[in-house]
Amino acid sequence: MSNGFSIDALEAFLQTQSSATKIYIGGDSEKIRSGGAWYADYATVVVVHIDGHKGCKIFGKVDRERVYDQKKDRPTMRLMTEVMKISEIYLNIQHLLDRFEVQIHLDLNAKKIHASNHVVQQAVGYIRGVCNIEPQIKPDAWSASYAADRYKEILSFQKSPPNANNFRKRGTPKKNRVAA
Repeated sequence: MSNGFSIDALEAFLQTQSSATKIYIGGDSEKIRSGGAWYADYATVVVVHIDGHKGCKIFGKVDRERVYDQKKDRPTMRLMTEVMKISEIYLNIQHLLDRFEVQIHLDLNAKKIHASNHVVQQAVGYIRGVCNIEPQIKPDAWSASYAADRYKEILSFQKSPPNANNFRKRGTPKKNRVAA
């Protein structure tokens, strides 16, 4: 699965925006089992918050890749791949962002009870070093926690309208999902 967004479309949209517009870049991954192997769907989004208060437009992509983490409760490789994909998007569009406030949101939680806590320092350091931006983590990383988390689901609705077979009510578990 791969569904990329057009940098040209993002650039055209940003050219129509004022400098009060804010840009949020975030990502999320979902571990799924397919054909006897584990994969992750990596959703990466660029949220353009129009004038900082008028609503938003979301550009994004979803990539499916094999997951090689050995420990179920320590998904280091999957989470760092998620962080790398966010930094890759930032670096690819950095030339478009000079006149906007930009934030990078990581879907990581520093609380010890969460599996993602063991990569927080490593991920934050990676974003600081590669992108020269101080990233936000949960609970302040809403573009990762909400926009990217729902992006894959939104794409599936665009391909086939929601019905009883493909619509998941909020709060019900996703099939074959392992949370981070």
